[in-house]
Amino acid sequence: MVRIGVAGAAGRMGRTIIQAAQINPATTITIATEKAGSDVIGEDAGELAGIGTFGVRVTDSLDRDGFDVLIDFTNPGATMAHTEFCQDAGKPMVIGTTGLEAADRKQIADAGDKVAIVLAPNMSVGVNLCFRLAELAAKTLGNDVDIEILEAHHRHKVDAPSGTALRLGEVIATALGRELAQCAVYGREGHTGARSRASIGFATVRAGDIVGEHTAMFAADGERVEITHRASSRMTFANGALRAAQWVAERSNGLFDMQDVLGLR
Repeated sequence: MVRIGVAGAAGRMGRTIIQAAQINPATTITIATEKAGSDVIGEDAGELAGIGTFGVRVTDSLDRDGFDVLIDFTNPGATMAHTEFCQDAGKPMVIGTTGLEAADRKQIADAGDKVAIVLAPNMSVGVNLCFRLAELAAKTLGNDVDIEILEAHHRHKVDAPSGTALRLGEVIATALGRELAQCAVYGREGHTGARSRASIGFATVRAGDIVGEHTAMFAADGERVEITHRASSRMTFANGALRAAQWVAERSNGLFDMQDVLGLR
């Protein structure tokens, strides 16, 4: 039984992870945290998640002896503080936070020298399969197609493009021997001129309660290949995070992603 600590217990993903962990026979929630001053401090985590009381109260701090793996879907500032804590405590982590800066990623990578960390913008098994399919499509179609990445999320998502969309772009760019920072085009407006085939375009939608949709489009003259993933429930991300937690609990150190967890690398 892997004891799970959940950071950001009151968030959409936090509540879903609590729900998923309590029906997973291999995991149990033992710690649930929220930021200091939150109205939910002291509440039962099960009640917060809508599954009934199970005796774990929401706190504003982590107990180093109270969990085996921390799952963090919060925000960059909180995630970096949790990473420092887990590094000092020798505890593995699963990080699904998006919007991380390069310096944040470097700090997480450095922490991976001491503890095991799974860092992935999307924990869905299906999305991670799509990463591999997109890599294959890029290598097969090469420079003979125009590549566009389209993504859609709910109105409350604060970062754009999504971490998943950016990861798709990175996978495709690497397969083609390009640097995403040099070839990415984020939105178009006005008289933009003819499209450069060397670019990778991104389009973003924020609307309603869309859980998450991503499409990698490879368009040539006369045909188009699209690799699409649509999530209809956050439970798919929560189940993937729990799978990652069980996997990383058996590792001593290193920085990994879901490709490692799923054996797709």
